[in-house]
Amino acid sequence: MNALSTALIACALFTGAAQASSPDAWDQHRKQVVKTCLAASQLKDAHARSKPVEFDDQVGYSALLIEGRYPQAHMKGRTGTELCLYDKKHQRAHVSEWAAASK
Repeated sequence: MNALSTALIACALFTGAAQASSPDAWDQHRKQVVKTCLAASQLKDAHARSKPVEFDDQVGYSALLIEGRYPQAHMKGRTGTELCLYDKKHQRAHVSEWAAASK
């Protein structure tokens, strides 16, 4: 487990992760987070590198690491990592390159 994963898990634990109403609701939420984040990704062959990390409802976000290949020719298919923050209220994903995760 890398430092980012550990930090995200610690944040979720200390903020009191939100409680879904049922295991099915959690499963549907996780699927929605992954689907929305992968659609927002700029990487080719993108896939979830982690399970979503849930933040307290006061924060309102889920976090997900995405891994894939850079699409630019000059990157020669190198692997990249992005951090996706999923806005639970608006059901939108915000993605940013996560260069620190690979160094």
